[in-house]
Amino acid sequence: MNPPDSQLEASLEELLSWLFARQRVIQPGLERVGALLKLLGHPERSFRSVLVGGSNGKGSTVQALSAILRSAGHRVGSYTSPHLVRFNERIQIAAEEIPDPNLLRLLREIKPLAEAVGATFFEIATAAALRYFELYKVEWAVLEVGLGGRFDATNAVEPELSIVTNIALEHTEILGDTLAKIGFEKAGIMRTGKKTFSAASGEGLVALENHATQIGAELKVLGRDFSVVQAGLRRQGTNIALKLPGGEHQLFSTLAGGHQAENMALAAVTASELGVGWEQIKRGLEAVRHPGRLERQGQFLFDGAHNPAAAWALREALEQLFSEDPLVLLLAFSGGKNVAEMAQAFSGLGEIVLTRYNSPRAYEPAELAEYFPGAHLVGEPARALEYARKLAGKSGTIVVTGSLYLVGEIKRLLAGLSPEERWQ
Repeated sequence: MNPPDSQLEASLEELLSWLFARQRVIQPGLERVGALLKLLGHPERSFRSVLVGGSNGKGSTVQALSAILRSAGHRVGSYTSPHLVRFNERIQIAAEEIPDPNLLRLLREIKPLAEAVGATFFEIATAAALRYFELYKVEWAVLEVGLGGRFDATNAVEPELSIVTNIALEHTEILGDTLAKIGFEKAGIMRTGKKTFSAASGEGLVALENHATQIGAELKVLGRDFSVVQAGLRRQGTNIALKLPGGEHQLFSTLAGGHQAENMALAAVTASELGVGWEQIKRGLEAVRHPGRLERQGQFLFDGAHNPAAAWALREALEQLFSEDPLVLLLAFSGGKNVAEMAQAFSGLGEIVLTRYNSPRAYEPAELAEYFPGAHLVGEPARALEYARKLAGKSGTIVVTGSLYLVGEIKRLLAGLSPEERWQ
């Protein structure tokens, strides 16, 4: 007999509280997740997988490749992070979030094993996704790398091929303070004798090329082996002309923004390498959805730009697609981010409201004021939301950005849900 809904919620809430309490610990390494997967019987060996790493665009690329593989008739699991509103968003099969009863059973199974090996929040979440995919018999799993690549929990799988979207300065306290160092960490998801597709450039690309040579991997690069020759931008999505050695393909993705053209190109060429036909690739890209990335919801525009490269990409999209809209930017940032350069990217776009999200990781608005002269400082997110609404009036667009955690918190507020402390 299944427990009543109230009992189910209480039990799941308790287990999620246990899981979320482990968020503050970030310990890169594959030993714990390897031990946990061994105790679970190595679920990751029951399906084929693709790893998607990089600095920006990982989640969009995961969702695009997943949609394409589904259009080709495959049963596909996808794993992304972080979630916006509910933890369940991270783990999906056939574009459906894991149901609460399934998540409850998984966490009950995994908790004692995770405690035995000292697994972290992300390692437990990754193991839960892989176990779910095994139990419900997916053919393909498309997995977003969490942090770096070399020592990320997702790197415990053996992918058929890998994707590195791009390489930018991020998490420098963990990954290193140069593009070359960060590129070396990202390159860890490459495999001997397997292909990797990438949109990286500069020092980051050199790091990938060096690693590919060292381990005997094949690296295919946007701008060299394939290219986007045209990207027509609309609010409804992006037209893409993808040029390959064998010809050119006209594609359309429902994800808007010039930066998405690279991500969609990576998903398309990867799918083609996996044997998917171009008509199926077209259908998949036309069906892809990824909340929190230039996502329009009423008066709000949500985008999780959280580093300078993403902030400049957002600015370009706003200038091209929303130049006629009066804009109000509702911003929050995580500690350690390059706020000075992100402030340059957002400068002059409209009124700015600085707030925070519910975590000790978040900067206080007063700490950000020097970078945003004339900004409105409202520390409590619910009040900041109302203040932004007042500034925007009936005709303005409120752009919620600077952190995916802020995007998630504002979405929770709009849905009538209480704040959720976020670290990962």
